[in-house]
Amino acid sequence: MESVQSIKQRFEIIGNDAKLNRAIEKAIQVAPTDISVLVVGESGVGKESIPKIIHSLSHRKHGKYIAVNCGAIPEGTIDSELFGHEKGSFTGATQTREGYFEVADGGTIFLDEVGELPLTTQVRLLRVLENGEFIKVGSSKVQKTNVRIVAATNVNMHEAIEKGKFREDLYYRLSTVEIGLPPLRERRDDIHLLFRKFAADFAHKYKMPPIKLEDNAVGYLVNYRWAGNIRQLRNVAEQISVLETKRDISAATLAGYIPMDQRNLPSVVSQSKSESDFATERDILYKVLFDMKSDLNDLKKLTLELMKNGKNVQDINPSLIQKIYGKTEENTTFSPETTVAVYQPTVETHQEEFHDDDAEHNYLFAETVEEEEVLRLEQKEIELIKKALERNKGRRKAAADELGISERTLYRKIKQFDL
Repeated sequence: MESVQSIKQRFEIIGNDAKLNRAIEKAIQVAPTDISVLVVGESGVGKESIPKIIHSLSHRKHGKYIAVNCGAIPEGTIDSELFGHEKGSFTGATQTREGYFEVADGGTIFLDEVGELPLTTQVRLLRVLENGEFIKVGSSKVQKTNVRIVAATNVNMHEAIEKGKFREDLYYRLSTVEIGLPPLRERRDDIHLLFRKFAADFAHKYKMPPIKLEDNAVGYLVNYRWAGNIRQLRNVAEQISVLETKRDISAATLAGYIPMDQRNLPSVVSQSKSESDFATERDILYKVLFDMKSDLNDLKKLTLELMKNGKNVQDINPSLIQKIYGKTEENTTFSPETTVAVYQPTVETHQEEFHDDDAEHNYLFAETVEEEEVLRLEQKEIELIKKALERNKGRRKAAADELGISERTLYRKIKQFDL
């Protein structure tokens, strides 16, 4: 069995961090088996090195090694790319095509960004993991393949499972062994080593002397958070190597490429939390609207009872009066007598107009109340739509998602209200 140090030299892995060494150790130990491996870690930490180590140390090392970026393949064609297709199975399928699982038979497939796979493709992949079978797009023939799968993702898989974006059974099949790579900010002692390696590589590539960091610049470099991890560090080293005429780099010069204030920015709220907060706000708004509608209906009933009873307000249902007016003052109790005081001027003024046999007038009055209710609800609806459009800078699809309606419905509302 090869040592961790020899593997680092062979695959040009820089660093002495304990977590990095442990990840390489696990890759070495699992390589001789056919166990499925899931590599997890933030974007830019170098996850692509682990499947190469596993393949090179396995009995499949003479077979094909195919790396597939699942996030870069359109959803409509990924099944064809992975499993192949028959001639005529869809528009543009002018000939039969072999998929990666057929081509890599006896070898290893590295599925990068596996968390981006569509659910339909996840079902097909699960079948390959369980019994080594797959079916080409447009075919009914079951084919066999002997492929080892190593997957990688920067997605929180447990959150993806909870949201229904990733199958739980597939996750447990992929992560028989899980190898985690630490972010660069947790490998501070390795940051300067990596920078020096990149500086030497670019000096050789562009045929110029290598850049060198001054002591204050080294401290600046090590204390930066490196959200883009090794990929970001490499890009910074390349920029400085090409753009700077002086080979000794100070902290002030380095700050022009990685401003220090970025590491103290407020933490970004996760998408799930922001969506949850908005959903709560939307639910509250809907509840207010429905409560308002209920209050208007109660007020309409009370008004109709007043019109029917004239001055006999004592005959009105006391619970209905309490329901409407009990909300105005928490510690005030309303009785039919107090309600008479409130409504008496109206009843006396319109006493001759409100008779039990005056059904037509009562109907018109109730209809007016109903129209006012509809107008108020429409105004609230218009306000909600306007605010959603403003927040999303006029993008109808985003505004529709925010409001919880379809884009077609939002477009109809915009035309209806002439927004």
